[in-house]
Amino acid sequence: MTGKGQGFGFGLGKMRELAHAFKKAQQVQEGAKRLQEELEQMEIQGEAGGGLVKVVVSGNQEPKRVEISPNAVQEGADVLSDLVTAAMKDAYNKSTATMRERMEELTSGLELPGL
Repeated sequence: MTGKGQGFGFGLGKMRELAHAFKKAQQVQEGAKRLQEELEQMEIQGEAGGGLVKVVVSGNQEPKRVEISPNAVQEGADVLSDLVTAAMKDAYNKSTATMRERMEELTSGLELPGL
């Protein structure tokens, strides 16, 4: 049995830490919403074949457009297919890296007490 007034072990200092953590989490949530809007507007370009094929995606990997050089078309369907695939992978990797960097910036310094 616990002594009178001990409660759950949260002292005033812990309550302040918890309130600070909630405030910080709310700031992160607001920042995440702004970041999502920014990512939707970004254009990230991937390319292959020295620029013969370019794929543009948003910051959250939504395809926006594909640009194919007439020289790429002359290479034939198999080569063109490989170039498009490589450009898509490049755009995806760049977009993922951008998203990861921006999320790390957003959450840096987030310290939750007791977790």
